[in-house]
Amino acid sequence: MTKATLWMVDADAVADADLQRWRGWLSADEMARHQRFVRAQRQRQFIVGRVLLRMMLARLLGVTPQEIRLDEQVGKAPRLAAPVVKGVAPGFSISHSGRWVACAVSAQTALGLDIEVKDAARDLNALAAQAFDSGGMLQWERLQGLPDDERVDGFYRLWSEKEARFKLGVAAGGHCTVLPHAELSVVLCSEQPLDKAPPLELVTLE
Repeated sequence: MTKATLWMVDADAVADADLQRWRGWLSADEMARHQRFVRAQRQRQFIVGRVLLRMMLARLLGVTPQEIRLDEQVGKAPRLAAPVVKGVAPGFSISHSGRWVACAVSAQTALGLDIEVKDAARDLNALAAQAFDSGGMLQWERLQGLPDDERVDGFYRLWSEKEARFKLGVAAGGHCTVLPHAELSVVLCSEQPLDKAPPLELVTLE
């Protein structure tokens, strides 16, 4: 069976004391990257994302979160450096938008995850012109005649799929699933087809 787990956290609900405690879980390279972020929200997202990833990998590999060691990669997701479990090469992906941080993990396949807060007030035409290639723009143009709510959902679905495919490492191919959420556009792409779409679990970090 090829399956994935997807957890999501409200980062704004995380206590400052917990953020301070979790800083001790990060490597020197992770801390250096954390300190380069100017905005406090982005610093919070970064810590919550790395803690969430560690907790999910720990459960998958049967170790404690503190035993998970991640190596930074320029312009890429982190690499799992330790522990090495024979026969298991986890795929994982982290995404954040607004107050939400999400992470997907699989023991069987590489993953690419993207979440985006659906904001109808943004200039979607301008964003589309920047974000989409000709194929994406053609799809966006086909959505123009839809009612406002459907057009907004369609735009963010296209955007999230583009980002999720980029994280997976493919512009085309792969297998992508749209997961329902009232506030967010959520797309999970996998190298191998998943047996079923994972539930989007809202969790509290402890």
